Amino acid sequence: MGGKLSDIVDAAKPAIVMVIVNLVFGGVNIFYKLALNDGINPRILVAYRFIFATVFMFPLAFILERKRSPRLTWMILLQGFLCGLFGGSLAQNLNLKSLALTSATFSAAMANLIPAVTFIFAISLGLEKVAIGTWAGRAKAGGTILSIGGAMVLTFYKGPNINIWSTRMHLLKHQDHHPHPHPTSHDVLLGSLLALAGCFSFVIWLMIQAKMGEKYPLQYRSTALMCATATVQAIVYAMCSERSLSAWKLGWNVRLLTVAYTGFLASGFMMTLVTWCLRKRGPLYVSVFNPLMLVFVAIFASFTLDEKLHLGSIIGGLLIATGLYFMLWAKGVEMKNMAMVSRSKSSEETETITVSTGLG
Repeated sequence: MGGKLSDIVDAAKPAIVMVIVNLVFGGVNIFYKLALNDGINPRILVAYRFIFATVFMFPLAFILERKRSPRLTWMILLQGFLCGLFGGSLAQNLNLKSLALTSATFSAAMANLIPAVTFIFAISLGLEKVAIGTWAGRAKAGGTILSIGGAMVLTFYKGPNINIWSTRMHLLKHQDHHPHPHPTSHDVLLGSLLALAGCFSFVIWLMIQAKMGEKYPLQYRSTALMCATATVQAIVYAMCSERSLSAWKLGWNVRLLTVAYTGFLASGFMMTLVTWCLRKRGPLYVSVFNPLMLVFVAIFASFTLDEKLHLGSIIGGLLIATGLYFMLWAKGVEMKNMAMVSRSKSSEETETITVSTGLG
C-alpha cells in the first residue's frame, strides 16, 4: 500500500510542479504590468530580472551540484547561450513590449499558442511521438486541441460579468506616473504579433533545453548558465537604448519588488523546475500547462488591475482543465507502456543470460 502511494505521488510530481510554475508565471504578468505603469524601461526591467536570477542561481548550483561535474563543452556553452536568448532576453523583451501595448490577460492568452507550436516542433524533431491509432495518442492530440480551444474561448468570448467577489484593490489606479489608456486596434495588432514571436521564441527554448538536458542533466547549472548569458544579452540591449544611470535606479518600490519576484522566483527557481520537468516528461508535457497561466492571470488581474472576469473566462477555464486531464491521462498511459516494455526487455535479457550460462 505504501509503495503504491509512493508511486502515485512520484507520478503526480511533474503535474504539481507545472501547476505551481504557471501560478508563479501568472504573477509575473501582474508585476510586469505594475512596473511598466510605474514608468520603468522594459529593457532595463528584463536586464535586472536576469541579474537577480544569476545572483540567485550560481551559489545554488554550486552548493547543490558541486559533486557532479560533467564536461562543459563548447556545444553546451552554445546551447546555454541560445537558451539565454530564446528562453530569456528575447522572449521576455517581446513579452514585455506586448504587455505594454495590451493587457495582462490578453498577453497571457496569446501564450496559449505555445502548446500547438510545441506539438508541431516536437513531432518534427522526433522529441514526441503521437500514435493516433491508440486511445492515448488521440487523447494527447485531443487534449492539446481542447486546451487551446478553451484559451481561445477565454480570449475572444467575454459574455456577462461574473461578480464572484468584490475588491477595491485596483493598483493601477493608484499610480500617477502614466495614464492607463485603452489599447487601440493598432496596439492590439502589434501586441499580438510581438506575443506570437515571443511564443515561437519560448518554444525554440523548450526544444534546445530538452536537447541540452540529454548531455548536461544538471538543472541548476543549466539554469544558471542560461541566466548568465541572458543577463549579458539583456544588459547590452538595454544599454543601447538607455544610457542614463537615473533610469536604472530601482528604489524601495514596485520596481524592486518586480525584479526580485521575476528574478529570484520566476527565472531562478521556477525555470529550474521547468528544466527538471522537461527532462522527466518532454517539451509537449511542459507546454500543455501554459493555458493554466491564463486562468491564474485572469483571476489575479480581476483582483488587482480592475480587469473584469467574464463568463467566457469560466467556460474557457473548464475547457482548459478538461484538456489538461486528457493530456495527463495520455501521458500516464504512455509512461506505463514504456515501463512495461522496459521490464519485458530486461526479462528477455535475463533469460538469455541464464540460457547462455546453462549451455556453458
